[in-house]
Amino acid sequence: MAEPGSLSFPDGPRSDLEEAIASLLTQSERVLRAQGRLRALLRATQAVVEQSDLGLVLRSIVEGATELVGAQYGAMGVINPERDALEQFIYVGLGEQEAAAIGHLPEGRGLLGALITDPHPIRLARIADDPRTSGFPPHHPPMESFLGVPVRVRGEVFGNLYLTNHRNGTFSDEDVQLVEALAATAGFAIENARLLTDAETGARWVTAAAELSAAITSNSTDTALDLLVTRVRDVAHADQLAVLLLNPHDGQFRVAAATGRAESTLRGTTLDPAAVFAGAVLEDAGPHSQPKKPYSAHDPLLISRNGVSGPVMAVPLRTRAQFWGVLCIARDPDALRFSSAEIDGAADLASRASIALELARAGEEARRAMLADDRRRIARDLHDHVIQQLFGAGLGLQALAGRLGPGPDADSLGETIDQLDDAIAQIRTVIFALSHRDEASVRHRLLDVISETSGVTRRPPAIRFSGPVDLTVRDDLATDVVAVARELLSNAARHGHADHISLEVGVSDGAVSVEVQDDGVGIAPDSPRSGLNNLRDRATNRHGSFIVESTDGGTTARWTAMVASSDPPVSSSETVSEEKA
Repeated sequence: MAEPGSLSFPDGPRSDLEEAIASLLTQSERVLRAQGRLRALLRATQAVVEQSDLGLVLRSIVEGATELVGAQYGAMGVINPERDALEQFIYVGLGEQEAAAIGHLPEGRGLLGALITDPHPIRLARIADDPRTSGFPPHHPPMESFLGVPVRVRGEVFGNLYLTNHRNGTFSDEDVQLVEALAATAGFAIENARLLTDAETGARWVTAAAELSAAITSNSTDTALDLLVTRVRDVAHADQLAVLLLNPHDGQFRVAAATGRAESTLRGTTLDPAAVFAGAVLEDAGPHSQPKKPYSAHDPLLISRNGVSGPVMAVPLRTRAQFWGVLCIARDPDALRFSSAEIDGAADLASRASIALELARAGEEARRAMLADDRRRIARDLHDHVIQQLFGAGLGLQALAGRLGPGPDADSLGETIDQLDDAIAQIRTVIFALSHRDEASVRHRLLDVISETSGVTRRPPAIRFSGPVDLTVRDDLATDVVAVARELLSNAARHGHADHISLEVGVSDGAVSVEVQDDGVGIAPDSPRSGLNNLRDRATNRHGSFIVESTDGGTTARWTAMVASSDPPVSSSETVSEEKA
């Protein structure tokens, strides 16, 4: 019984009041929880839209979704353009060591692939109970509950959000709604990030094209292709590049420049266009690309590992008037495929570089024509003036020697006359070279070597030719002769410290000889012999000989090689000797 003066309610109304208060408390808790989840959704949305880099946007989406619904693990699977697998898999919740222990990332099979074929939310209390589950690889952490939601960009499914292991056991309908709301906002953020990425990619390629064109037109065309592959490798984030020149006679590719892992083996090789991916460019002279895929035949232009070749694109090198090659750009199998913005940028860069190379070649041709005119003028002046003056001086000295009669003075004049005759012979050699300039001529290449050596000597080395040198010494033999002359002249100038150096190259009896004489300090007993050994090997390979005679007063080195021979090489001990007097 209630105390006198106290407030009391009948049992029936009091029960109704308590129920009403409890209901209000329950509703307020729901409102507070809903407000908390809305605030979490706003925080996740803000974290997503604040990013501009596509990679950061995708990671922010996964991190925001896992925090929003209280999942232990989360991932974003980006669907490839073929719509049959995942080409990217961004995950959170796993450490680097755990991920490395699992190995290969998912490709969109089983339950993950179900969202690709049917892009609608999937919510499971137990993953193992679903028949679409294909199981987990070894070392994979245990996963129970599952929520998958597609992410759309402009109405097209871009990828899927995968969330597992809810902190309360299972995902609720409310969780599905929240993740769907976040996915809708994420679609806009992804689209903006992709547009920004494409714009930045295009600007990067345009800048590289402008820099490369300027470099090609201001440098020798001999280095243009090396400049091309080096610059494109940086801008394309590629692992291997090659420039393939098309031979119009046999239709084969020749690798003229390369950079990357297989650079040393690729350079100079010949490839059948039908056997390599780059050959697809010949069909329509347009750019082609290919994502990573299993390979059945080895393509040296691609990077392959564990039966999978990485992404590759091939763009034509051409001007409006001529198609002359292909630029092939390859990435590692773990790298992303080339985007449409990268393909367009590479095609534009290749076109600009081709035009710049054509302009550079035209400029070099014009300069060579001007240089040829200058050389002919110099040769004419040498012939008409210098030789005539030297010849006249020689005749005058001969007349003087005749009046003096036998004796030391006459002998001295005779030596001077011989030196004038030798100078006239050298000038005639130079006149011939200037008047008949041929870039493939071994004479001109040797004159260039003399010019190089003159920079480190007190006086230019003397040079003499005998026999049909240009007609006989060609191609690889000419390369060997030039290399031998350069090595011997360098030794005489840099190590022998000679004042007088002479080079004589001659052809007779089916053999070419290179002889260098100097008045230097000779070859020291403890000096390195690697350069001389290389010359000896060159002589042996060409059925020739290499003889060095060295004293404190100078060195004479004579290298010979057969111009043409079908006999097998004899041993170096029979053909090569080095003597120290």
